[in-house]
Amino acid sequence: MGSSKTYRPVPSARPRGIRIRRAAARDARRLTRLVTASRAYEGPYAPMVAGYRVGPDYIEAHRVFAAEDTGGRVLGFYALVLDPPEVDLMFVADDAQGLGIGRLLTAHLRDEARRAGLDRVRVVSHPPSEGFYLRMGAERTGTVAARPPAVMWDRPELTLPVESA
Repeated sequence: MGSSKTYRPVPSARPRGIRIRRAAARDARRLTRLVTASRAYEGPYAPMVAGYRVGPDYIEAHRVFAAEDTGGRVLGFYALVLDPPEVDLMFVADDAQGLGIGRLLTAHLRDEARRAGLDRVRVVSHPPSEGFYLRMGAERTGTVAARPPAVMWDRPELTLPVESA
């Protein structure tokens, strides 16, 4: 899985007043709402998140981090699974997209993965999100076939390098 490409961050201002913190079990409902309310999962994608739940047990078992504004509103989150290394979830609130929250979460994810001794993490992306991961420096490595009835469509598989240039 080696590559000659090096991640180069896209220049942008850091979103003001946003902090990344470890998610807690009490965040389960807020994180679940980010998933189930996402416009990215409308139309043919809606059945995948219908009834989906980010539970307290999941939050405690994985490295789940939330981006929070100064008022305590969760604007996005990610979940990093270490074995095998994979970005399991990453969501940004619809009204917070385009503000740099995803970029901030990705930078934090890289730091967290580095601290865990990882050099890359796998991403199985929702098809409309592939462009975001490519802009963050991920490389397309393949396609994960549909697994009906849970997932009815093929998904892009990518590798996100941990180190940046």
